[in-house]
Amino acid sequence: MNHRIGRGLFALLVGLAVALFSFKWITDPDPRVERAQEERVVQISRSLLATMVDSDSLEIVDPLAPNRKVGKVYVFAEAPGWAVSGYYRRSDENRWHPYLMNLTENLELIRLKAQDEALAERAATDPRLNISQ
Repeated sequence: MNHRIGRGLFALLVGLAVALFSFKWITDPDPRVERAQEERVVQISRSLLATMVDSDSLEIVDPLAPNRKVGKVYVFAEAPGWAVSGYYRRSDENRWHPYLMNLTENLELIRLKAQDEALAERAATDPRLNISQ
């Protein structure tokens, strides 16, 4: 009889602990604030990438639009600023070009590293642009 009461009490305590943990986890605003901040960073990185690549029909794979067939992408808070990786291509006939973009805390472009021969001429005049083979 004591074992039944003990098991019931133990189950009740574990259930309350799990419910309390779940409630705190669900109502914690920090993950939602962080996600909103990451989404803002990726949106700004898209516009910066479009400006740097200077293409009318740019297709982008990034943390907001992932495509595992193309490759892994991420957005990461660094000290000080952000790093965003992804892929882009100008058209369906063009291959995917990987890129890594570093941004300041104010979301200004520090560096864009890409594998795109078409940007080599622009990279000669823009120190923020780093083109690799």
